Amino acid sequence: MKLAILSAAALLVSPAIAGEIGVVRDGTSVSISGGGKPFTTLCTDARFPYLYPLLGTAGGNVTRHFPMKSGVANESTDHPHHRSFWVAHGNVNGVDFWQGDGEIVLQEILAAQGGAQSGVLKLALAWKTKEDATLLTETRTYTFSEPDAQTRVVLVDCEFKAVAEQVTFGDTKEGTFALRLTPSMQLTGKGAKGSIINSEGDSGGKAWGKRASWVAFSGPDAEGHPLIVTMADHPENPRHPTWWHARDYGLFAANPFGEHDFEKGKPAGSGDLKIAKDETVRFRYRVVLFAGTPATTDMSKLAVWPNN
Repeated sequence: MKLAILSAAALLVSPAIAGEIGVVRDGTSVSISGGGKPFTTLCTDARFPYLYPLLGTAGGNVTRHFPMKSGVANESTDHPHHRSFWVAHGNVNGVDFWQGDGEIVLQEILAAQGGAQSGVLKLALAWKTKEDATLLTETRTYTFSEPDAQTRVVLVDCEFKAVAEQVTFGDTKEGTFALRLTPSMQLTGKGAKGSIINSEGDSGGKAWGKRASWVAFSGPDAEGHPLIVTMADHPENPRHPTWWHARDYGLFAANPFGEHDFEKGKPAGSGDLKIAKDETVRFRYRVVLFAGTPATTDMSKLAVWPNN
């Protein structure tokens, strides 16, 4: 695994005020807190960077521990490439960054700053082949906030720039912007108590492969607290509303490239997205962790993009 060697100097913001976002940087690890309580941590020990653990305002874990931690009650050990909260894709110029040998390498932490209203983590990344050739670069910006005692929000802004003569995000369901949820939020498996709904009213397994502005999983977090996890596609994203690779076993992913797998009768390659050398493409997503239940919550309000 190739990782950039960065300064070990720490940037520390340690708030005790509800809603204030703190950032602690230690080399390539960056820990985020909200109101003085853990929120999530940037991890760089795999083929791609990921956020783990991911915690709601009640303190319960939202995403599966495996493969970062083994032996947790009710957790399955399928799909070890599913690491909590990550971005990857199964076909970029034929290279598999989802579960194959492509690597998304951290080049630099461009910003890691907390604040009274929000915190920002900005990364420079390179998508590399096993031969160490860079296909594209990515500037990824996470913005964290805790607007009230029930809500945590993560905005993710990914800007990709082609380095190769042409970069093709290939047509496959294996991607792209993803969470792997804790067992209690799944619809199947040990301890499953979850449900799925999307912006179009599709529920359960019917939400898989459908286009929608947002999708929400709901159920108890790992400690039994009620939780809704909503993921929203930005209105200006290419191919909005996106397709959703949302599985009843807890995989929760927006995938704007998998048209052939999601749409019956579409030929292979229908979902290909090509970027010429030095051109860029931008995708934005909004993840909301809300301490509540669908029965008492206006789900659409959780997915509203502020000022688009």
